[in-house]
Amino acid sequence: MAIKAIVVSGCVGTGKTTLAKKLAKEKDLDYVDVNNLIKKYDLSSGYDKERKCKIVDVEKLVKKLIEIIQKNKKGLVIDSHLGHYLDPKYVDKCYITKCDIKELRQRLKKRKYSKDKIEENIEAEIMDVCYNEALEKGHKVEIVYTSNK
Repeated sequence: MAIKAIVVSGCVGTGKTTLAKKLAKEKDLDYVDVNNLIKKYDLSSGYDKERKCKIVDVEKLVKKLIEIIQKNKKGLVIDSHLGHYLDPKYVDKCYITKCDIKELRQRLKKRKYSKDKIEENIEAEIMDVCYNEALEKGHKVEIVYTSNK
């Protein structure tokens, strides 16, 4: 059976994009940057001034991703910390990226995130939020450690 979609999810700064692009190239699949989809199809429901980011309408996003998966003939690698919200019937595998906390903190500082935003993302990584949500949704999950150490 042909690959429908591989999801690469995980907390911000844990290496999703690097892994997703590598998988797409290795497996000759189309790469989907969900941030670009959100902009292109206006899949946000506002702007969070405190976090300085768009508020994603997850229902609209999932609907758009399903539409893209159904139209695609080649197979996709979906790069997003929200990708695991897809129904597992559309996903062959869900990779969750994980990173050493000290290294993650440095990566987020390099992005010039506020102290609060860094702490919020560090907490999400420690609590395995993306991993636990992917398991709850019923995905076939594999953890990929991306730390350089």
